[in-house]
Amino acid sequence: MTVNIPRNEYPRPQFVREDWINLNGEWEFDFDDNNIGIKDGWHKNPKLGKSILVPYAYQTELSGINIKEFHDIVWYSKTFDLDEVMKNKRNILHFGAVDYKADLWVNGEHLFTHKGGHVPFSVDITSVIKEKDNLIVLRVEDYATDLELPRGKQFWRKESHGIFYTRTTGIWQSVWIEPVSETYLKKVWLTPDLDKKTVLVEYEFEGDITETSLGVEISVKDTVIVNDRIALMSSREKRAFGLNQELTLDWNHHESLAWSPENPILFDIKFSVYKKNTIIDTVKSYFGLRKVEIVDGVFMLNNRPYYQKLLLDQGYWEESLLTAPTDEHFIKDIKLCKEMGFNGVRKHQKIEDPRFLYWADKLGLLVWGEMANAYVYSRRYVKMLNNEWIEMIERDYNHPSIVAWTPLNESWGVDSIMNNKDQQAHSAAMYWLTKSFDQTRVVISNDGWEHTKTDLLTIHDYEYRNEVLTERYSCLDNILKTKHSGRGMFAKEWNYEGQPIIISEMGGISYQKSEWEGWGYSAATSDEDFILRYYNVISPMLKSKLIQGFCYTQVTDVEQEINGLLTYAREPKVDLSIIKAINEGRWTPDTK
Repeated sequence: MTVNIPRNEYPRPQFVREDWINLNGEWEFDFDDNNIGIKDGWHKNPKLGKSILVPYAYQTELSGINIKEFHDIVWYSKTFDLDEVMKNKRNILHFGAVDYKADLWVNGEHLFTHKGGHVPFSVDITSVIKEKDNLIVLRVEDYATDLELPRGKQFWRKESHGIFYTRTTGIWQSVWIEPVSETYLKKVWLTPDLDKKTVLVEYEFEGDITETSLGVEISVKDTVIVNDRIALMSSREKRAFGLNQELTLDWNHHESLAWSPENPILFDIKFSVYKKNTIIDTVKSYFGLRKVEIVDGVFMLNNRPYYQKLLLDQGYWEESLLTAPTDEHFIKDIKLCKEMGFNGVRKHQKIEDPRFLYWADKLGLLVWGEMANAYVYSRRYVKMLNNEWIEMIERDYNHPSIVAWTPLNESWGVDSIMNNKDQQAHSAAMYWLTKSFDQTRVVISNDGWEHTKTDLLTIHDYEYRNEVLTERYSCLDNILKTKHSGRGMFAKEWNYEGQPIIISEMGGISYQKSEWEGWGYSAATSDEDFILRYYNVISPMLKSKLIQGFCYTQVTDVEQEINGLLTYAREPKVDLSIIKAINEGRWTPDTK
């Protein structure tokens, strides 16, 4: 493994191999504003006049370029020699995320085209590489003003404004090469069953599986509980493994082995691929034994009602935008969320880096996974959104921290959904498409309002008056008839069916505690004023007998949006112990 380069941790923590070559660091780079690169042969002989630090986008300080202007076509190039571990192996080139359309050449050969700015792609480069001076060239298209592109919070105007931020173009997650055997384990899906105390392992192989077997070792708390070996009959198979062995009385204590934010226990699983009796591939993974379901209108985690206290998390950093500067930045954010008395985050308009999800799994934080939406409805938009959404679910399925999927937010991209049958069908189809891939999580059809088919009724409500919120959430009729931003709770001909109700955006109190100026949904003038305002929006949620969770806006300030509990630099604005006490119902204005 290469060290002393940016983001040098293993990029894919749910599927780990020991041997890998990190390609982060300095790449050649340039803009192609006149779209001449292909005609002039840059894919074979790149004429790139700049350098960039990958995996940071050119719009960021850490990239070394830090230009915010529009450049819709950019090029990257990098050379590498064959590392010793790559010899006599198949070599897979991985890109964690490239925004938006990427064309890849290696040694002048066009190998792949990928669309989707937040999800990974991989290419077998074995047939085109040589001993020395291998050339990787990447051409990226990311049209700044194309509103059909799934873009999330990336603004289509030159200056960020309101709830929209600086764009991210090109490579923004890690790039690496992974040497594998001729036959190798390509993918696993891990589906734990808490009630049966089993895990279903679905595995997929690449290459010739003749005389091949798969060893599976599962351990928890350093105790091996499964050690099995399976002869492969096909390249795609599934097998359920019981988890009872040698656990004795632990299973009599409900929380002891069930994953939750309060008990983030993980089972380790190691896969060993044998050709005859020789190990040719080894992959390490993990899973959490947890169960998410709706029972009689109640959100349940591990067969018990669970109240979700979430923070809206945009996942931006001042010096690097969508890319966390280091792995430690993920850890800090999660620990601060828990320190404030929250048990989860709603990742907002961003498919987050797998390293964040790993730390959420390990440290114990619920996550709502959300698609980066587009803003104009069309058949082209539907195709792009659906394809990237499926790739997201495939990538993140094994993370126990993810308890909910949110394909649409606030009718973005479906602004006529209240009456438009096409857009309603799209929303409902996204729900069922998600369920066809994953029955282990809840799905929110259109977070905030104008729902179609949905497992939760989620509401965006930035009211700041305690008495108004108390009255509004005291009875179901008030909840259902209130329109937020002029939008009804359900699209026409869709109705409430007893789903759990969660206020999935609220608060948004602006409070300037840094050099960043900006706005929020209401404004505080002092620490005392902020704390009182925070109490006024949280306490009605806790008192309501109808609300089963809330999501406060937001973790941090982001550019001109200064409604974070933390500054953009992750500094607390007020005493975090008071925020925690309010979240736990232990603080009132009379508290001394």
